[in-house]
Amino acid sequence: MDRNYFRSAEVILLPGARTGRDPARSIKPGPRRLPAGVVAATQRERLLDGLVRTVAERGYQHATVSDICRAAGVTRPVFYELFSGKEDAFLAAHRYGTGVVIRRMAAAFAAESDWCAGIRQALGAMLQLLAGTPSFATMAVIEIESVGPAGRRERDQLLTRFRVFFADVPQLPGGVGVQEMVDAVVGGVYSAVYRRIDSGRTDQLPELLTVLSMFCLAPFLGPAQAAARLGVGIGEDPSCTRIDPANTGQ
Repeated sequence: MDRNYFRSAEVILLPGARTGRDPARSIKPGPRRLPAGVVAATQRERLLDGLVRTVAERGYQHATVSDICRAAGVTRPVFYELFSGKEDAFLAAHRYGTGVVIRRMAAAFAAESDWCAGIRQALGAMLQLLAGTPSFATMAVIEIESVGPAGRRERDQLLTRFRVFFADVPQLPGGVGVQEMVDAVVGGVYSAVYRRIDSGRTDQLPELLTVLSMFCLAPFLGPAQAAARLGVGIGEDPSCTRIDPANTGQ
């Protein structure tokens, strides 16, 4: 894998990390007014922040465009200049925010020369980001379910983007398809993150780092080797190594 693909990750905040009505983000009228493009970009960012916080608080179904505009400090006419409606704005916030998460993960992954360490660092970056911006975590992981077919397509497209972190995994024994296994692993990680957020424990997401790292490595290295690479003890239970592809022909 060309790790240069992963090298850059700007320090950009997730949508919802700031309040849309922060006075420091207000647009001053008058002769020194900012250029139209800068004004539109600022208003768009504020609307994404307002949407994320409103959806996290009220739920997608109950959040209205008026609620979002009020949270952002932006008028409805401006909202409709930038987005076709609530679904369009939601998907824009989801794409932008998950793009930030992927880039942060990629930078953390690239900082390690070892695939195992890279996976652990990438997972750590994701868990820390979501834990630090709980409104985005709720909006992006939980409320995406309420958007309907467009939301499900967006989620499925996001999950396929994680395949890039597994490009160098070893072949599996017994004719097991690598891509199918990768998709199963990614789905399992997503499910674990979903349950933690849905139960109101978003701040505890970083506690999942070790188990999720083990979960990502074990199918490709075997439990014993994965534990050794992560520095995790797995005890003396022989069942822990019975499906290790490095040691068996299964």
